[in-house]
This record gives sequence, C-alpha cells and structure tokens, in this order.
Amino acid sequence: MSFYHAVMRPEWSELERPGHAADVWARSQATFLSKVVGPHFEQVCRAWTRWYASPETLGGHRVRVQSGTIPDPAARTGLEVDVAVFGRDDHGRETLLAIGEAKWKARMGRAHLARLERIRELLATRAGGDATHTRLLCFSGDGFTDDLRTAATDNPELQLVDLERLYSGS
Repeated sequence: MSFYHAVMRPEWSELERPGHAADVWARSQATFLSKVVGPHFEQVCRAWTRWYASPETLGGHRVRVQSGTIPDPAARTGLEVDVAVFGRDDHGRETLLAIGEAKWKARMGRAHLARLERIRELLATRAGGDATHTRLLCFSGDGFTDDLRTAATDNPELQLVDLERLYSGS
C-alpha cells in the first residue's frame, strides 16, 4: 500500500503510457527511499529492539518500544525519535532506557550522534524525567563513519546497530 500511494498513484497517467515505466521509476527513487523504505527500516529497528535486543544493549529490561516526537522550543520544531525504549525502575516507575535514530541510506556520523544527544538533553529538562543514563542507538543500513565508531568504543551508552547486528546479534 505504501508503494502504491507513494510511487504509483502520483504517476498513474505516466504509467499507463507504454514505455514510460523506466522513466517513472528513475524519477521516483528518492520518494521510494524516503516514503517506503525509510519508514519500513524504522519499523524493523523498533521490532528488533522490542524482541531481540539484549538488556545489556538497552541498559535494562524493556517494557515498551515506540516512536515519537519531542518539541525543541529553541529551534521551534519537533524532533522525531525513530526508536524510544521504555523500562521500569526499581520502584515500578516508567523510565526511558534508550532513544534511537534509524537511517537506511545514510552513513551515520557525528551529526546523527549530536542530534540524539540534543534529544536526550531536551528529555532531561522535562519535569519528572531522568534521561541522564538514556542510551543512544544508531541504526544504519549503510554503516558508520570512523569517528562515530571511535566514539562508540568502550562507551556502552552509544550502541551502533548495522545490518549484521540486526540479523545476528543483540
């Protein structure tokens, strides 16, 4: 359905013309990646986090995984969180274990990490929230820059999840 609404429906008249499908597909690549593949990859990352990621990866036992948006008053915008992992503390109160960014066709680097750190900072300033130990998860279908890999070395608060880890590791 996503493919139909994102790619086929807007180009239907061109698709009905014989010999134009290749041109339509060439023009629709960016839309396909952003409206179909990207959201699907985000859902795969949430499913992996919910069912397969270990408590060591997430910083505790998860009870809920979802996506969301947090307002950034300084920038007058909302920041999307692709993966938000909730657990419970020793008193039964809900706590935010981890937040994550998922990018299918982008090599993730320091800018992605800075964005997650900004979201964590915003969450820490909210009343009643404690995000100081919230882990940062970077999911990428295209890999990570060397400087991001270096930042993740010996830092359990930053977890890098590539395709190999999605399919075989926790």
